[in-house]
Amino acid sequence: MYWQKDQECRPRPELEKLQLERLQRTLGRVATNVPFYRNKFNELKLKPEKMTTLSELQNFPFTTKQDLRDNYPYGLFAVPLRDVVRIHSSSGTTGIATVVGYSRNDIVTWSDMVARILCGAGVTPDDVIQIAFGYGLFTGGFGLHYGAERLGASVIPISSGNTKRQIQIMQDFKTTALVCTPSYALKMADVMMDMGVNPNGLSLRYGLFGAEPWSEAMRAEINERLGIRATDNYGLSEVMGPGVAGECQECKGLHINEDHFLVEVLNPETLTPVAPGEVGELVITTLTKEAFPVIRYRTRDLTRLIPEPCPCGRTFIRMNRVLGRSDDMLIIKGVNVFPTQIESVLFDIEGTEPHYRLIVERENHEDKLTVMVEAVESIFFDEMKKQRALIDSIKKRLASELGVGVEVKLVEERSLERFDGKGARVIDKRQL
Repeated sequence: MYWQKDQECRPRPELEKLQLERLQRTLGRVATNVPFYRNKFNELKLKPEKMTTLSELQNFPFTTKQDLRDNYPYGLFAVPLRDVVRIHSSSGTTGIATVVGYSRNDIVTWSDMVARILCGAGVTPDDVIQIAFGYGLFTGGFGLHYGAERLGASVIPISSGNTKRQIQIMQDFKTTALVCTPSYALKMADVMMDMGVNPNGLSLRYGLFGAEPWSEAMRAEINERLGIRATDNYGLSEVMGPGVAGECQECKGLHINEDHFLVEVLNPETLTPVAPGEVGELVITTLTKEAFPVIRYRTRDLTRLIPEPCPCGRTFIRMNRVLGRSDDMLIIKGVNVFPTQIESVLFDIEGTEPHYRLIVERENHEDKLTVMVEAVESIFFDEMKKQRALIDSIKKRLASELGVGVEVKLVEERSLERFDGKGARVIDKRQL
């Protein structure tokens, strides 16, 4: 099912021609209206009007989150503030907040992009969508809200938290689609069990999850425990919010809305293109944003592109779900480690629960990674040698997957903190 079939299935030659036209216009607008870009282009003697191929974008400078902070709050806006109808912002917990703006046309575009994602996942105007993302300055809640309304579905803007009430609303209002983080979906499953609610008795059919990395094993766990079809979607506030990319019902990668976003995948160290199909950092240039266009924005998200055609018929290139972030990546004894790698192993081991915490420490000038993993209650009633056998099995599997040895500590079910939003699973004590 499509929201805009003629655009989502556009032949590649036509799509690339459209991308070039929109890129030329965007570069010209920021060169005229945004001093930050104008100065950068002048320093590099770049003339947007002379661009003739998409590949020439590689000559243009990157934009980073620090650039957004340095120009706080409105320094990167490309239109007067009177033309901005919406302002969103990051929390600013790691420094000065990043601020983004939307024109009226941007809101319409944003709504259409999210409607595409919802349609691709199987949602129709007949569905009742419960949005358990936070609202406010975070883009997730409003982005999915307006996309769902654009589609014509019924929206329950419940926001995040108060899990028991979320479940009661699901029962009473006959929710058919759930929007939240995958971590929170599993928390809901836990609370349903505590409340004696059978997910099979709900009307729930779809789950649209994003805002944090998650694994295929976690998808299978969510599908089984909630009885739904879970799909991944991707976005970030600096570029637009949700709606940049999303899975269709094939669940074989996220279709990037390429008529609105031009993407590159680069080596995060050398900032040169990786070979086709290799993992690298996703870099995005907006093609249609009016109020807040960004050129070659370094997302820090690690993924790979999937150029093969999708059976669904969409011609947009796909990306793998985000593996992790280049700046959140753990380096343990010189080895790159991603939490999702650990998660995938734990999901395959009988006797463990889908919740874990990673503790990184430095002892005697050497890195030490401890994986705290919840184990089913029966494990703690077994004799010690069975617990030891489970720990040894987990350590062996993780060492094989990661290429580095780790310590494993079993903890009781539900003893690790649950999260309403993004799961903060890594505690790096080396920085303390």
